[in-house]
Amino acid sequence: MWRNYMTVGVRALAKNRAYAAINIAGLALGIAACLLILGFVRYEFSYDGWLPDADRTFELQDFYHATKEGGEEMKLQVTSFAAGAALKKDFPQVEQAIYVKSSNAVVLKDGQPSTIENGLFSDGPLFTLLQVPFIYGDPAHALDDPHSLALNETEAKKLFGTGNPIGRTVTLAAGDLMTDYRVTGVYRDLPKNTSLAMNMVARFDPQSFFAKVPAMLTSWNNQGGYYFVRLRPGTDVNAINAALPAWEKRNIPDEDDGTRKTNAGDNQDWKLTNIRDIHLGEAQMAGMRAGNDRGTIITFAIIALLILGMACVNFTNLATARATQRAREVALRKVLGATRRQLITQFIGESILLAGIAMLVALALVELTLPALNAFLKADIALHYFALDGLILPVIGLTLVVGLAGGVYPALVLSRFEPARVLKANKSAADAEGSGRLRNILVVGQFAVSIGLIICTAIVYAQTVYARTSDAGYRRDGLIQIGNISRPQVERVARSLMEEIRRVPGVTAVARSTISVDPGNNSVTTANLPGSSNPVALGAYGADPDFFKAMGMRLIAGRTFSENQPRDDATTPQPTVPEAERALVQRGVNVILSEDAARRLGFVDPQSAMGKMIMIGLTQPEYGQVPASVIGIVSDARFRSARDPLQPIFYFYQTNSYFNMAVRFQGAAPKAVYDRIETIWKHQVPDIPFSAKFVDDVVRDLYNADEARAELFGMFAILAVVIGCLGLFGLAAFTAERRTKEIGIRKVLGARTRDILRLLVWQFSRPVLIANLIAWPIAWWVMRGWLNGFDSRISLTPAPFLSAGLLAMLIAIVTISAHAWRVARTSPIRALRYE
Repeated sequence: MWRNYMTVGVRALAKNRAYAAINIAGLALGIAACLLILGFVRYEFSYDGWLPDADRTFELQDFYHATKEGGEEMKLQVTSFAAGAALKKDFPQVEQAIYVKSSNAVVLKDGQPSTIENGLFSDGPLFTLLQVPFIYGDPAHALDDPHSLALNETEAKKLFGTGNPIGRTVTLAAGDLMTDYRVTGVYRDLPKNTSLAMNMVARFDPQSFFAKVPAMLTSWNNQGGYYFVRLRPGTDVNAINAALPAWEKRNIPDEDDGTRKTNAGDNQDWKLTNIRDIHLGEAQMAGMRAGNDRGTIITFAIIALLILGMACVNFTNLATARATQRAREVALRKVLGATRRQLITQFIGESILLAGIAMLVALALVELTLPALNAFLKADIALHYFALDGLILPVIGLTLVVGLAGGVYPALVLSRFEPARVLKANKSAADAEGSGRLRNILVVGQFAVSIGLIICTAIVYAQTVYARTSDAGYRRDGLIQIGNISRPQVERVARSLMEEIRRVPGVTAVARSTISVDPGNNSVTTANLPGSSNPVALGAYGADPDFFKAMGMRLIAGRTFSENQPRDDATTPQPTVPEAERALVQRGVNVILSEDAARRLGFVDPQSAMGKMIMIGLTQPEYGQVPASVIGIVSDARFRSARDPLQPIFYFYQTNSYFNMAVRFQGAAPKAVYDRIETIWKHQVPDIPFSAKFVDDVVRDLYNADEARAELFGMFAILAVVIGCLGLFGLAAFTAERRTKEIGIRKVLGARTRDILRLLVWQFSRPVLIANLIAWPIAWWVMRGWLNGFDSRISLTPAPFLSAGLLAMLIAIVTISAHAWRVARTSPIRALRYE
C-alpha cells in the first residue's frame, strides 16, 4: 500500500512538472528563509551561554530615570566603583565581585607603539570569574601579580608572533599609567556571540589609577567601569534585586552643595543582570560591545514564521485549485474500495513527500547562503546536524509540520468527492468546485505580509538616511576628530602640536574638547539661577576657544572663550586640590550655553541671557556651586545618535584634561590633510599611535545597525514578494486554464482581447487591494513604535504606504499578465474544442 502511495505521488508530481516546480521552489525558499532567520534569532539568544557557570555570573547595571530637573533616562551597563564595593559588603550571597575598567591601551614593544583596542583593567583575578579558555598560562593565577597581563590569541601573535610569549615584557600606557607589564597568559579569541570585548586584560590598582580623580572611587554618580559578580550556588538573584532599593538607602550618602541636599539614589536604581541577558537586555548604553533589541529579534522570528506560512499557503492554494483535476481518480479509488482515511493518508503523504524534497533544496540553499549572511551580520552562525543541539530532529519535525500544514486541507477536499456525482457528471479537468473564497483569502494574507515588509523597509531606510544627513548643529564635512590626546605624552606637547597642525594647508581651526561626535562619555551636572530652588540638569564639557569654529557651530549671541580673559579659565589642578576648588567657587567663571540650556534655565531669548549669573555644579558638592556668568549662546548640537535626547549643555574653558581634538579644513584634499596631520603627530608624539577619523565616517558608523536592519527587512520583503508571486503565478496559470471554455464563449459573443485581459487582471488585483487595507494599519502601528525610539525622526506620511501598495499591485499585474495575455488571445475554436 505504501509503495502504491509513493508511486502515485511521484507520478502526480511528474505529470504536473510546472505545478511541482512552483510548489517546491516556493516551499524551499520559505523553509530556507525560515531556517536562516531562526538560526540568526537562536544565535542572538545564545550570547555568552558558552561561559562556564554563566547561570551564576552577573553584571551590576545602573539605571538613571528621568527627573523633573530634566535629567535624561539612561540604562547603563557601567556603574560606579562605590556601588560594587557596597554590594560586596552587604550581600554574603556574592561569591566574587570584580571591577573592570575598559580602555584602549598603548603598548610599547622594542620602542614601537601600537594600540590594543578593547583593553580591560581588572582589580582582581578576572579569569576565575569569567572562565575563558586559555592557550598558555594558568587562568586561576594569570592576574595575581599587580603588573601581570593576559592577551588574546590575535593580540599575542601581533606583538610576539607565534610561540609562547609567557614571561615577555611590554610597556603599557593607559590614562596616566605607564608601566612595564609581564605577559602571564594567552587566552583564545572569544567567539563572536559574546557581549565581552577583551583583547587584553591587565591587573591594576584603582586607587593609583584614579589618583587624579578620587571621586571615581567614592562618588555614586561617577560610572567608570563594569562590575562582574558571581553568586553562590542556589542564590535567588530576584531576591537580591528586590533588596537593592533598601540597600541604596543604607549606603548612599546625601550630598550638600550649599543650597540643597541631594542623594544619588533619588534618580538611580541598580540591577544584577545575568551575563547571558546583557546582549539583548534592557541596558544598552556604554556596553563593551553594541547589543541588540530583543523586540527586533522577536520581530524577525515572527517574520520567519510568516514567510514559512506564506510558502504553506502557496501549497494549499495550488493543491485545492488543482483538486478537481484528480476528481475522477478519487472517484474510481472509492469505487474500488478505498476509504476516506486511506485517501487522506495518500494525499498527506504526497504533501510530506513534496515538503521533503523542498527541505533538501532548502538545506542546500542555506548552506550556500550562510557564509554571505555571516559576513553581512558579522556573526558566526553555524549549522550542526547531529550534535546535541543539531538540526536533524528540528528539520524532520519542520518537514512533517509543513507537509501537514500544506496538505491537510487539500486532502480533506479531495477525499470528500462523491463517486456517483463525479462520474455521472463526467467531471473534467477544467471544472472546479467552490467559489475560491479561501484561495482569495490566502492570497490576501500573502500580499498583506509582503506589503507590510516593503513599508517597513522604506521607513527604516528613510529614517536612517534622515539621521545621517539631518542638521546636527555642526558641520560634518571637512572635520577630522583625533583621539588619544588625554595621554600625558600628548598633553605635554599639546600647544606645539596644535600650532603645527594649524599650519597645514587647508586647516582653518584646531581645538580640543571633552565632548566629541559619538563621544562614549557623558558628563551631567545641575545648574540654576541664583536663589532658585529649581535646578536644571545640563551637560558640562570643556572646550578650547576655537572649538565652536572647528565644529562649525553657530554663535547666536555674545562671544566665545578667550585666553586673554582670566575669568574664562576654569582650570583646577589634577588631582583635585581643595584650596583650588574653593578658590574657583569664590572667583567664579564664564560659561557658554547651548540654546536649549538657555531655554531650560528660563531665558526667553539668547540676548536676555547675556551677562546673567547662574550657579553650576563644576566642583565636588562639598565645595559648593560655582557662580558662572553667561558670555555666549551657541547652537544646539547633537553629538550622539538621533535616538538619544538632545542634551542641553554649558561649555567651560580649561587648559588641560581634554579627550579629543577637532580639526576643520577646507579647499584641500581630505587624505592629504589627514596624512600631513599624521606625520606631524608621529614626529611630536612618537610613543602614542595616531587615532583619527573623519566625522562623516563617525556619523555613518553610528547608524550601521539601523542600515543593516533596513537591509534585512528589504531581504525579507523580497523573499515574501517572490514567494507570493510564485503562488500567484501558479494560481493564475491554473485559473486561466480552468476558464478556457468560458473565455472562448466570451470571444464568440464579441469580447475583445483587451476585455478578456482586463477581466483576468482585475480578478487577481482585488486581493492585492484588500491586502493594502490590512497591511497599512499594522505597518503604521509597528513603525510608529519603532520611530518613537528616536528623539529626531521623520514623519509618517502616506508616501511609503501608497508606494508599497502600488509596487505590490504592479508586481501582481506583471506576474499574471503573461498568462492572461496568452489565454485572451487563444482562438475561440481551439478553446471550445480543447477537451
